[in-house]
Amino acid sequence: MMKKKPVSSGIAQLDNLLGDLYIGDNVLWYEDAGSLTSVFCIHFIRESLALKKPTIYVSFDRSPKNVVTFLGPLAESQNFTILDCFTNGKGDRSEVFGKFYEKDGAQWPYQVIRVNDPTHPGQVAEAIYGLHANLSGDTRFIIDSLTGMQDLWGGEEQVMKFYARTCPRLYELDTIAYWIVEKDAHSSRLRANINKITQVAIDLAIKNDKPALKIIKAEKRNSRFLNEPQSFTCTGTEIVFELPKPLPERLDLGGRIKAMRKKQGLSQKDLAEKIGVTPSSISQVEKNLIYPSIPALFRLAESLAVDVGYFFEGTQAAGWSRCVFRLGDGVGARLEGAARGQVEGIRLLPPSIRDAETEPYLLRIEPGRKVVGHFFRHKGDELGYVLAGTLVFWVNGQRQEAVAGDLIYLKTDSPEQWENADETTAELLWLIVK
Repeated sequence: MMKKKPVSSGIAQLDNLLGDLYIGDNVLWYEDAGSLTSVFCIHFIRESLALKKPTIYVSFDRSPKNVVTFLGPLAESQNFTILDCFTNGKGDRSEVFGKFYEKDGAQWPYQVIRVNDPTHPGQVAEAIYGLHANLSGDTRFIIDSLTGMQDLWGGEEQVMKFYARTCPRLYELDTIAYWIVEKDAHSSRLRANINKITQVAIDLAIKNDKPALKIIKAEKRNSRFLNEPQSFTCTGTEIVFELPKPLPERLDLGGRIKAMRKKQGLSQKDLAEKIGVTPSSISQVEKNLIYPSIPALFRLAESLAVDVGYFFEGTQAAGWSRCVFRLGDGVGARLEGAARGQVEGIRLLPPSIRDAETEPYLLRIEPGRKVVGHFFRHKGDELGYVLAGTLVFWVNGQRQEAVAGDLIYLKTDSPEQWENADETTAELLWLIVK
């Protein structure tokens, strides 16, 4: 069986949380009304078009004009298509929406296909597969939305049948599809049925006045963040996750508990019942995501027939022994001025390391972006290694250009402007020397 190819959602931190997306994935996005799914869709569309992948927006809830306005310059890509199920559907064939098609075809920058009768699920499926048959390479879909389908088709039975047939077929056709679902508009029965079929399910909600993302399902990948809400901030289209901080590597408490549990042939459920907690709690402790309380630690020791000291044998009393850090250990970078809304940045070292003489950052600048000023407040030596793409910048009024493999060195002068005039996302490894 061939291994599916990993792809990016366009947001590195989300890829890390999921354990990557793969060609073949159907991704359910559960949202509250007015949620932030649109921002995640923009990143996915931008990433797909930067790679020149055929990208299709199947619209039930948005008119073509609304989609074009929502996506801006992205909608003008030759690789982007709108499959319009709105105009003759919820738009009720109104002249107001029909006027969108009156523009001179020779001047028309968008590829728009109007489905004649989207009230019939069969016609919608035929339009999707017919369009896909004329495209080459892995195709990306954004299907907006299952809720719009239910409103148009008069009930959830038709929606369940459509998803049950379409999801497996899109998987076999080597596509990747985002499906948007307004969770409160559907029964728990429908949600349970489509969750069984899909490869990935993600819930978006507001928790404690902050947006949060929870991965409900991530089939055949090792995501240690499953069913754990992850808070994030959203400024414009920039999304930064407040990733959980694991225990220091010098104290692998979870690993010791897991090793002893397995040695004694106990499941997480067995151990949870012995000490009076949930299996989910044991899972989080073993992944070093949470600390057990002192009483719980003693109950763990008693249940595993070991002394409490066993959990701490061989640990270092002081110092930091860890030398490898994952992308998920980092936090959002504090960028300056205009860069805050134009550049996606991650400080690669975790917050616990504050005394490093060099601070490393991963910076991403999307195609067409112009950033007035510099990423950071310039105070000393800075180095940037271009990992991907092409960047143009100006220092003392002089135009400079750097491509993948080039090194940028700043000592006394700070750039007045940065620009990605290329069609692909530019990536920089940026180092600030204190």
